[in-house]
Amino acid sequence: MFTVWLERAVSLSARNPLRTALVVVLLVMASIAVTMTRFDMTTDTGQLISADVDWRQNEDALAKAFPDVDEGLAVVIDGKTPELADLAAARLAEAMAADPKNFVSVRRPDNNEFFLRNGLLFAPLEDVKETTQKLVDAQPLLGSLAYDPSLRGVAKALETAASGAADDPADPGLAQLQAPLDKMRQAIDASLAGKQAWFSWQQLFTPGKGDLAPSLRQVVLARPVLRYEDLKPGEDSVAAVHVHAQKLGLDAAHGITLGVTGEVPLADEEFGSIEEGMGLIGAFMAMAMLITLWFATRSGKIVAAIAITIVAGLAITLALALLTAGRLNLISVAFIPLFVGLGVDFGIQVSVRFNAERRAGAGLIDALERAAEAMGAPILLAAGAICLALGAFLPTDYIGIAELGVISALGMVVALLLNVTLLPALLVMLNPAPPKAEVGYAGAAPVDRWLERNRKGVLIAFVVAMVASIAVLPLVRFDFNPLNLRDPETPAMQMLGKLMRDPQRSPNTLSVLASDADEARVLADKLGKLPEVRDAITLDSFIPEGQPEKLALIEDAALLLDATVNPFDLPPEPNDAEAVTALGKAAAELRRLSVARPDALGTSAGALAASFDRLAAASPDQRQKVETSLVEPLGVTLDKIRFMLQAGTITRENLPADISGGWLATDGRAMVNLVPKGDSTDNQVLTRFTEAVRKVAPQVTGMPVATQEAAGTVSRAFITAGILALVMVSLLLLAVLRSVREVAFTLAPVVLSGFLTLGCCVIIGQPLNFANIIAFPLLFGVGVAFHIYFVMAWRGGTGDLLQTSLARAVLFSALATGSAFGSLWFSAHPGTASMGLILMISLIWTLVCALIFEPALLGPPERKGE
Repeated sequence: MFTVWLERAVSLSARNPLRTALVVVLLVMASIAVTMTRFDMTTDTGQLISADVDWRQNEDALAKAFPDVDEGLAVVIDGKTPELADLAAARLAEAMAADPKNFVSVRRPDNNEFFLRNGLLFAPLEDVKETTQKLVDAQPLLGSLAYDPSLRGVAKALETAASGAADDPADPGLAQLQAPLDKMRQAIDASLAGKQAWFSWQQLFTPGKGDLAPSLRQVVLARPVLRYEDLKPGEDSVAAVHVHAQKLGLDAAHGITLGVTGEVPLADEEFGSIEEGMGLIGAFMAMAMLITLWFATRSGKIVAAIAITIVAGLAITLALALLTAGRLNLISVAFIPLFVGLGVDFGIQVSVRFNAERRAGAGLIDALERAAEAMGAPILLAAGAICLALGAFLPTDYIGIAELGVISALGMVVALLLNVTLLPALLVMLNPAPPKAEVGYAGAAPVDRWLERNRKGVLIAFVVAMVASIAVLPLVRFDFNPLNLRDPETPAMQMLGKLMRDPQRSPNTLSVLASDADEARVLADKLGKLPEVRDAITLDSFIPEGQPEKLALIEDAALLLDATVNPFDLPPEPNDAEAVTALGKAAAELRRLSVARPDALGTSAGALAASFDRLAAASPDQRQKVETSLVEPLGVTLDKIRFMLQAGTITRENLPADISGGWLATDGRAMVNLVPKGDSTDNQVLTRFTEAVRKVAPQVTGMPVATQEAAGTVSRAFITAGILALVMVSLLLLAVLRSVREVAFTLAPVVLSGFLTLGCCVIIGQPLNFANIIAFPLLFGVGVAFHIYFVMAWRGGTGDLLQTSLARAVLFSALATGSAFGSLWFSAHPGTASMGLILMISLIWTLVCALIFEPALLGPPERKGE
């Protein structure tokens, strides 16, 4: 019945071309209107997988309990000194916080007042003793610097230190003066030479160890304003970071290296790499397809008719997609290559058969009607099979591919309807000349004979190939890490790589929700003992051990140093002449020290004295430049020391809200954060880490869980959809062909080409990933269509298949799809490029199976006389 309807549609359209074209034009105009008013596309990758799966629900529970757990944007600031990094982060955070247009919230986890005040309590007792003793030993120098934080004050402080050292040169503690003298000399000499100079007081007074060592890196976390209607939702916010940094002079010339990373800029850069060069690739795709169409039909008019049909179909399908799905996502937008690839196939099948009938002497309309009679049933069956195959993704949890399946299935209906209505009407209106040469391949007769004679050997070869492909299936690698789909040379990826190698800031951590803080502590104790876990952090991790002993040391130091670092009276602002005088006096005492200590310390003192002399003789501007490089970091260091001496007893109850709120939700639930041991950039390390933690806490969530579970969700979706598609298509073919044998003849080559494609992936070392796996629905759709055409022709009595116009249509349909979408191989986006590569491989094997394996499998037709 449907075949009769299809034949009538072709006849009616061919006999009423203008009316048919007008109806389609109206449909296209209506579709464009729908697209213009309803177009919406989300780049939110979180919507690609169902929110109902367990791991997504765990993510959602954590996000609701702790909404600030992932800001999405991290500004990483590296300074030549800890002070430079600190000052840069403070200024940038202030500027970003004052920009609500681009940032919802901004915070500095590295500069929380709680840690500034109590950070020393988290160090081992011996480190606390060492740090406080160094501060006490530096009291004279600290007092002078705090009293007069200027170039004059620095010179006077060194004058005092050098004088005391020269008076008691045998003091063994004097050796610690050498490092400050050398570093200050280097900074002054560099500045006088016109170079950038960096100096750190913090590294001198509070060097610390391990996690307490002064950090050259600061991080500013922000929740950006996202515009999901744009391809790059966070682009404006990322650009704003760089604008603020530029205005503040945060650059290499000022000792600062700044980078932006995080989920938002990483996604934006990924979309940017997809977009990069797509204009050129798109033009190449269109040109390759048009050239292939011309070789298939040898008629510019027929090429134009097919191209117009495809464009009209795309417009209508896009409108249907927006009406059904509401908006496109990053996966469903792939309906475009699927529609074009399969739509071109339908157009080539109709047009090549039309040319064959014209070559046989049929008139224009008669040729179309005969083509419909010959190709109607195969195309209708192929379209139905493809719709079922694509729709098989609907019941899976992979929402992105499910929507792609629905939209593409609708697209197949549109492609079928237009190829039996608009395409015949256009062919009548354009009236292409009959072909001058044979449409089929008479020259392929020797190949047909060879396949007939060597049928058994060909089938054995393909069976061997299939067995070999199945044998290597366990070696097929699925790369679950979405970071590997991104260009490693982009700024956000490079900065992320640095962070992931930093054990204190790696984003590859896991989080577990506990019912309360006590349960969180117990869980952390258990998880922290796992060999795969480096740290298990809870609210109680912010309550240091051994507080009484450590506080006693800090309080003793505070008693001695409080008046030193917090002088009551400050001297008047110095002038340049006073600075010159102070430099001269300091140089004299340094030279006296160099005489008293004829060793390395004396050499350093003499060298600094010479530098002071040159500085005193330099211009006021040069002295001002040196003063800035010495005094600005001094203020930062003195502030940190003042905070450090104010430490107090810490309990759960007196933890500040910004700390406790990050670990204890309003409903009482608590979070445990887990840091992996080892290289967190290694997939195997993350897999072992995740598996070990999930055995204890199945509800754990975090980036490692998300990437691995997403991989499982995607792979299960394709396995489920593949089995479902195979079953549904088999039932459809069985209902139409009424022969299990012929169903097997149709599907066996499709399955074989899939296995061969996977085998090639193993050989060339190409893993499957979230992007290139989309090539398999296209492979299945094109493969099913090709083999349906051959089986339907064979069961109708057609022999010598390689000599027919059908072989020509199949060949050029594959070439059109392969040459066009194989150009994705040249994309700057690694995922898209891998998809283009697998498309090329799969289409080559599909063509080989269709033109060699299928004819050998079918053998001579059983009903040649019909």
